[in-house]
Amino acid sequence: MTLASLIDLGVDVDHIRRGLDSLNVADLKLVVDDVKKCGFRSKFILVEHPEQKAHRHLHHIDAMIDAAKAITDSAKTLAKAIFLCVGKAEARVHGCDLQKVHFHEVGAVDSIADIVGVAIAIDALGVQSVSSSPVPTGTGSITIDHGRVAVPAPATAEILIGVPIAECAIESELTTPTGAAIIKTLTERFPSARPFGPSPAMVAYRVGYGAGSRDLPGQANVLRITMGELQSGTNHPGQLEADRVTLLETNIDDATGEELADVAERLFAAGALDVWQTPCVMKKGRLACVLAVLCGGSKVTAMQNLLFENTSTIGIRRQVLERTKLVRRSVTVKTDYGTARGKVVTLPNGNERFTIEDDEAKRLATAAKVTTSEIREKALLAWRSE
Repeated sequence: MTLASLIDLGVDVDHIRRGLDSLNVADLKLVVDDVKKCGFRSKFILVEHPEQKAHRHLHHIDAMIDAAKAITDSAKTLAKAIFLCVGKAEARVHGCDLQKVHFHEVGAVDSIADIVGVAIAIDALGVQSVSSSPVPTGTGSITIDHGRVAVPAPATAEILIGVPIAECAIESELTTPTGAAIIKTLTERFPSARPFGPSPAMVAYRVGYGAGSRDLPGQANVLRITMGELQSGTNHPGQLEADRVTLLETNIDDATGEELADVAERLFAAGALDVWQTPCVMKKGRLACVLAVLCGGSKVTAMQNLLFENTSTIGIRRQVLERTKLVRRSVTVKTDYGTARGKVVTLPNGNERFTIEDDEAKRLATAAKVTTSEIREKALLAWRSE
């Protein structure tokens, strides 16, 4: 459906076919047709090929892509990144080494054509930024090589960790591992200010529609892709970064200030991005505080364990947040009081802003017996004069 949408968007299908042909898969044929779903016109893709039962490993697929002479290096890199996303999920689900993962359905010729075809199309479009609506997975159950499983399939669920999921009661698999890996990889490799959510402010140039093979009750089984230019000030590639973080919160009404400070130190030492306390009033009029922890997804378990072990909480609220960051770099400046480290951030309008690291300002101020304000002014002047 993604490949069909990109072709409907205007990507030359013959360009994609040449790239797929260079994979040297015998009798691979990409058939493109116009269909209607619930009255809406869209493109439909069918990958024709002889039946193959062989299961491929990641290195087999990488070698196949690397050997394709009609695919650009950037498209190859993107295709391999999508397969790596699937591979990591499969390795996690099956508890095996990444290089030993059998790709089953995703290693089939049609999935290889889908992923490589999407990479060729994205590369041809010169895409700079990708965002998506929350992902609908559907519900119910499906049968795969390993038997009956709930929707989303295990690999799909693993891939979509950290991705907003749209509520959907349709009993069908609406997002496959291939589709999940494509959208997750694209939003990570072509970051926008808000990877998932409502459409960003943009001037739309073209819209493409790709149809799925099934007919869904009450709605068209169609994927829509819009291509356009972000409006000024919404995002500037190279000046804004986007990622996802997890916010953990718990209400504490029986801890001393010293105990809370100790917990905060332990959380920071374990990798928390930020920790803060907000006064609140709980039930029965008890004065308390909301202890909040911001961390990366890989640190959630460690942060929760620290909170459970070092506070009296019996429950922790959790939510995944999308974050926009200014691009930053570390610099060293030479002042009259010594050398110090600082950081420079690039603003959306292209201007830069310098800030000396707080610990560095305190260190120089203590050694010179001056105020930190004077150190900050000297450091800023030193940076501006470079």
